[in-house]
Amino acid sequence: MFTGIVTAIGTVTRVEERGDLRLTIACPFDPATIAIGASISCSGVCLTVVEKGGATGEAWFAVDVSAETVSRTAQDRWRKGARLNLEPALRIGDELGGHLVTGHVDAVGRVSSLAKEGGSTRLEILAGKDVAPFVAEKGSVTLDGVSLTVNSVHDEAGGDVRFGLNIIPHTADVTTLGTLEQGDALNIEIDVLARYLKRMEALRG
Repeated sequence: MFTGIVTAIGTVTRVEERGDLRLTIACPFDPATIAIGASISCSGVCLTVVEKGGATGEAWFAVDVSAETVSRTAQDRWRKGARLNLEPALRIGDELGGHLVTGHVDAVGRVSSLAKEGGSTRLEILAGKDVAPFVAEKGSVTLDGVSLTVNSVHDEAGGDVRFGLNIIPHTADVTTLGTLEQGDALNIEIDVLARYLKRMEALRG
C-alpha cells in the first residue's frame, strides 16, 4: 500500500527486453534503504525491486514490467529517459498524508486542458466510462502516483468523464505533474473506498 505522497522523481536509464521489460531507474534514495523484493510505486504502478546499487543520492534499482502492466498503463512511462514519480511502500506507523493507494492502475486518462489559476495549475482530465462512477467532487484520485482531490466532475454525452483538479506549486515542483502538457497520458487509480462502495451498491441492486 501507498499514500500517494511522492518522495522523489526517478529517471529510467536503461530498458531491456527480457520477455518482460527490465527497467533500471536512477533515484536519489539511499540504496541501503531499498530492499530486494520491496514494492515501489513508479508513477502509480506498484513494481518489485529485483536489483539495486549505487550510493546515497545516486542510487538505482531495477524492476520487471510485464506485458500486462505495459498494456494497461501510460506507454511513455516505460522508455529510456522517462521521469517517474516514486514512493516506497507504506510502513506501519508512517503518516497517511494522502489516501490509501494500492498501486494498481484502473485506467489511462489524458490531459484535456491546463491553465494557470491563481498560483496553481488547473488540470482537466478526460477518462473513460469505466472510471466515471468512481470520480466524485471533493473525492480522492491518484494521477501518476500522486494523491489529489477532485474539484469538479462533468459527465460527457458518450459516458466518459471529465474532472478537474488544482496542482499547487509545491506538487508541481516535486512531481512530474508540473511538466504536463495537453494530450499527455496519465495513470489513474480510483479511490479504493469508492471501488468497494460501487461493489456493495451492485450487490444490493
